[in-house]
Amino acid sequence: MSPLDLLCWVALPYVSLAIFVVGHIWRYRRDQFTWTTRSTQLLEQRRLRWGSMLFHYGLLAVIGGHVLGLLVPKSLTAALGIDEQTYHFISVGAGTVSGLICISGFLILLYRRLSVPRVAATTTRIDRATYALLTLVIGLGMLETVGVNLLGGGYDYRTTVALWYRGLAVLDPHVALMVGAPLVYQLHAIAAWLLVALWPFSRLVHAWSVPLTYLGRAHILYRRRGPASPPRLIPWRW
Repeated sequence: MSPLDLLCWVALPYVSLAIFVVGHIWRYRRDQFTWTTRSTQLLEQRRLRWGSMLFHYGLLAVIGGHVLGLLVPKSLTAALGIDEQTYHFISVGAGTVSGLICISGFLILLYRRLSVPRVAATTTRIDRATYALLTLVIGLGMLETVGVNLLGGGYDYRTTVALWYRGLAVLDPHVALMVGAPLVYQLHAIAAWLLVALWPFSRLVHAWSVPLTYLGRAHILYRRRGPASPPRLIPWRW
């Protein structure tokens, strides 16, 4: 193992996780007023509606696929009667569909931010870095799913990448497994950890602001504003 291997597959994940945790605490204690999406809905709504819906629904499906692929051991799926061919078919099929939905929404949002002058004027340097890392993570993920596993010869990442990832949780990362993984998987992992490190300082923090209080609060009553009625004349009386 070279120092670069230790830097990429040991130091980078743990440093990114430390920045992720400490950065969220720091921002919440020091800068709560910017804990928001910095929504630009008032500046443009049509593209935002479609792009946001496709991106978020696709992203949730992609995250679910990553959880199953990285955290569920291969022995467990085999014990449930799911052979390698069936797993590969489900993984590639669901991953391709959810990835296409996610990337479609992301491209709409990216085009909206670049093409609408009022939205582009609100874009910060942190936003540009976030969009760049999201482009790398999503693009490399689609290259893995479609290019390697659907159109290519396939790669069993559950015997290498998944074991390395689960090893990080028990402080026993298997560096040699990632060294032997294809380059596209290595770049995908590096870009993902960089995005994790950037997360606390970007608008991505809105992912933790789940409005749970909305479930129990009282309903807001709206009344329709009717036409103004003429003033009623009261006769004069002594």
